[in-house]
Amino acid sequence: MKIRFLGTAAGGGLPQWNCACETCESARRDGTDRTQDCLAISGDGKAWYLVNASPDLRTQLLRTPELSPGPGRRQTPLRGVLLTSAELDHTLGLVTLREGSDLAVYATQTVLDALPWLPILDHYTKVDRRAVTCGEPFTLDGDLTVTAIALGAKQPRYASDAPAAGDWVIALRFTDPVGRSLIYAPGLATFTTEIVNADVVVLDGTFLTASEIGAGVSGHLPIQDSLPLLRSHPGPRYLYTHLNNTNPVRDTDLAQARAQLAPEAGLIEL
Repeated sequence: MKIRFLGTAAGGGLPQWNCACETCESARRDGTDRTQDCLAISGDGKAWYLVNASPDLRTQLLRTPELSPGPGRRQTPLRGVLLTSAELDHTLGLVTLREGSDLAVYATQTVLDALPWLPILDHYTKVDRRAVTCGEPFTLDGDLTVTAIALGAKQPRYASDAPAAGDWVIALRFTDPVGRSLIYAPGLATFTTEIVNADVVVLDGTFLTASEIGAGVSGHLPIQDSLPLLRSHPGPRYLYTHLNNTNPVRDTDLAQARAQLAPEAGLIEL
């Protein structure tokens, strides 16, 4: 299994365009930018899938050699997109893929029904909506088995009037034919042992502390709260992703948290 981190920031990226906080100013000064949360995964190194589609997707695709087109003029290794939520920073990149001849989108029915840009994309390409049910495995090209894990009912602001459901936010567990596995959970409101049963666990690192943005965080378990829980469940390799622009984790004295940051544009293999 090959995993490429295309982006590891929360919505707005780092630095955020309209923010002059210390973290953003440091990123501008040092050139340590992060693009918005997105992952590419493959079971065989040939068929690739995106996990989430960030607003930075074009830039991310162009800097990733595994996702380059060819040898045919419009041939691409990209087989589809799996979504962990309906949030803007996880889904706006879908419109970037409108030039393709078809687009397979895997998400819970709750999310598929909510996304306003899927009907728009129907006018540009053939959108293949594939509903995912939590707890029911399905198989992707390249012999990857995927199982969704329900994590929460946090609705995006634009869908605040949509029906309540427990699968607005999910994690995805990827398993290859020999049993190696990765769990991707960039949105985690509360800790659950369902996310620790894997070789690699990529989880919510949005905020360092609960008071980071003044009024308190919502829908994201802070690193200072999750880190002790991870220590009590040794075994997996834990990596934090979806870092908010305000998150000062690089400057914290939590050396373990710094060591567990997912690498922007980095590749890992299982």
